[in-house]
Amino acid sequence: MNRLHTDERQYPDLNAEEKRTVRTIATFGGVGAVLIAFGALGVGSFPVVQNPIAGRRLIGLMFRMQSTALTVTMVGTAMLMIAWVLLRRYTIGYLNPNAHTVPAQPRRLTRRGFDRILALWVLPFLFAPPMFSKDVYSYLAQSEITARGLDPYAIGPAKALGIDHVFTRSVPNIWRDTPAPYGPLFLYLGRGITALTGENVVAGVIAHRLLALAGVAMIVWALPRLARRCGVNEVAALWLGAANPLVIFHLIAGIHNESLMLGMMLVGMEWSLRAISSGRRFLDGSMPTRTAWLLTAGAAMIAASSLIKITSVLALGFIGMALARRLGGTFPDIGGRLRDWRTAIREFRPDLGRTLIAIALAAGFLAIVLVIVVVVVCQVTGLGYGWLDAGILGGANRVRSWMSIPTVLGMATGLIGVLLGLGDHTTAILAITRPIAAALAAVIVLRMLLATLSGRIHAVGALGISMAALVLLFPVVQPWYLLWAIVPLAAWATAPGFRLAAVIVSSVVSVMLMPNGGEIEPYVIAKAGMSTVVIVALAVYLTFELPRRRERRLALGRVR
Repeated sequence: MNRLHTDERQYPDLNAEEKRTVRTIATFGGVGAVLIAFGALGVGSFPVVQNPIAGRRLIGLMFRMQSTALTVTMVGTAMLMIAWVLLRRYTIGYLNPNAHTVPAQPRRLTRRGFDRILALWVLPFLFAPPMFSKDVYSYLAQSEITARGLDPYAIGPAKALGIDHVFTRSVPNIWRDTPAPYGPLFLYLGRGITALTGENVVAGVIAHRLLALAGVAMIVWALPRLARRCGVNEVAALWLGAANPLVIFHLIAGIHNESLMLGMMLVGMEWSLRAISSGRRFLDGSMPTRTAWLLTAGAAMIAASSLIKITSVLALGFIGMALARRLGGTFPDIGGRLRDWRTAIREFRPDLGRTLIAIALAAGFLAIVLVIVVVVVCQVTGLGYGWLDAGILGGANRVRSWMSIPTVLGMATGLIGVLLGLGDHTTAILAITRPIAAALAAVIVLRMLLATLSGRIHAVGALGISMAALVLLFPVVQPWYLLWAIVPLAAWATAPGFRLAAVIVSSVVSVMLMPNGGEIEPYVIAKAGMSTVVIVALAVYLTFELPRRRERRLALGRVR
């Protein structure tokens, strides 16, 4: 797995000509972001009631022209993604260095310059309606259930609030009778939002977007620090992990709580690894030192992130292995050479006792922190432990996601059975493929834990690879779930192949969902798509190619 990572050096700032090009790229993407936000006034994920756009003469104009609004949104989406891809040359260099005879410039965009570009691209979405998903309305409904003192893990919005409630009516039908799948900390924050905004849908959406922005801010804070810890250029990590279209379109525009989960998890990773790698003692006599408190705070932050969504608890395992290694634990580095395991284990025997003690100490400490955080949050919020019920955690399994490998295999096999006249056995096959995929994911996670203990791979990289396995082998995969893996890997993985794959996947998957979070008539999509191709091609030509032609003509003295 170390083939995915090599240390990167820090680069000097861009020269004047390169800065002009970057400003052009940033402006191109900024215009795209504005177009997306403007088009969303017509094809955003609006609530069924309390729609602030409907019936308004001027601001509701796009709402009455769905085809035009979709075209504007698609044009803006294409422009922003093109700008993001073009910016890669000034943040990481070429995606495939071997494909270019001229080497990449020995200069890169500075952190300050990158922050300004990211702010420019994000700002328009602060004023846009929700996009690409209607999950925020489920958040509002589940928060209202919590505020009423009911158990959100026992009943869904329709039963708790009534089918005609202002929040329930905007929840997609498939989730109206489903209990909340989120952790108690998130619902507690949602209850606070409900206390502030009441049944005002617009105010509630704005508050949840601010919560999502807080999560993205934590990602922007932690990601460059983790990147430096892993020997990766911080701007390169931010370009892939924070300016990623999946982040902008789904965490910010789509208002998903993954932003808060990832942000808290990464902050906890940074605090914990800072304490572990400091070399300072954890105890001064019998008293914990500042380093120990920093480690505790980091572990508690990761534990708290799992109370947003439970997936991030996996990060504690890799912090545990890094801590066990600091305490003297080790493991033979056999890489992928399984034939050498006997020799490696034989050489490892003298260190076995010390390693088991180190693992036990690390696991015990982190388990205590996790239990304390879970108990305190569950008791303080009054929501109890219903969120740990297997039925609640697996509630999303009713959706058959084409992005999930075991689900696709099961659906494809079931379809083949139908075509062969054997009947539709999809459900039975899924009952086989999904447990096998879960077992395979567990094996990969265990392998990464041992690799972290052996020092063969950094804890951040091991977490990213494990998250990737978890996502791809998960029964249900939504586009924004890919960020569970892409964001931590952005701080560690530098291989051109990985970055190229991440760019392709992010660019394609980020636009697989319609802006309204539902379905749009195919003929409307077709008309908007054809118009988008023409408009974007013209915009790219006028912005980038035409000025280059003029510069070449000036250089040849043909234009004075």
